[in-house]
Amino acid sequence: CGDFGGTASCLTSPLPTPQHGSLNKYHHSHPLRERARKLSQGILVIRFEMPFNIWCDGCKNHIGMGVRYNAEKKKVGNYYTTPVYRFRMKCHLCVNYIELQTDPASCDYVIVSGARRKEERWDPRDSAQVLPSTPEEQERLAVDPMFRLEHGVTDREVLERATPTLTRLQEAQDAWKDDFGLNSRLRRRFREEKKTLREEEEEAAALRAKVGLSIPLLREEDEDRRLAALLTLRAPDSYEEKQRLKRSEISQRSWFAPGTPRAAGGALQKL
Repeated sequence: CGDFGGTASCLTSPLPTPQHGSLNKYHHSHPLRERARKLSQGILVIRFEMPFNIWCDGCKNHIGMGVRYNAEKKKVGNYYTTPVYRFRMKCHLCVNYIELQTDPASCDYVIVSGARRKEERWDPRDSAQVLPSTPEEQERLAVDPMFRLEHGVTDREVLERATPTLTRLQEAQDAWKDDFGLNSRLRRRFREEKKTLREEEEEAAALRAKVGLSIPLLREEDEDRRLAALLTLRAPDSYEEKQRLKRSEISQRSWFAPGTPRAAGGALQKL
């Protein structure tokens, strides 16, 4: 690089750089960082959400569906060609570990250890739901004509029983299909009820101000009106009737004290 051209060519020539492929290889780290610390054992740390309500066997506390954990995910087998994964996580209320795994046969999760499921399942056949055919039924439908015929007859009977219910549901859905009309009627009813409540509050406030009450007044009910009709605010007897009864009682009263009649009778006999 003795001349100007050589110096320029030296300045513009690229410097040799090491070839690492990626920044993770350069730092000797995995793209998933701490989540892949057990990847050599086939374990990946993921964010797992509890699929149903359970009871922890360690602290006996309830853990609700949707609670999230850092779980260790590991493949433990296959169901036909579908992999079965197991998830291991630590309870957030104690030191107990909970293990769950997938169940592709029933499209659900099963508890392996550390917890007990809160049983909230039911048989879909009880609610007349249409269940998907199992692999065994599908194979038998393909090879057994008599079973296919019986299966078709059963399906038609189920359809005939469900048709009236489906028709009623369709009619109810059509009746409630006008969202604008339903909303208008509902808002109109709310306005009427609000107006009635405002009038009752004004009437109650005027009554409290008239009689000097400071306590809130309850709404008048039919039972209150019925009891008020049975009560009277007048005396059972008039003033004249009371005076007549009093005079009659005085006229029938004895002139002598209760213990004197015998003594008076003896004196009269002596006289």
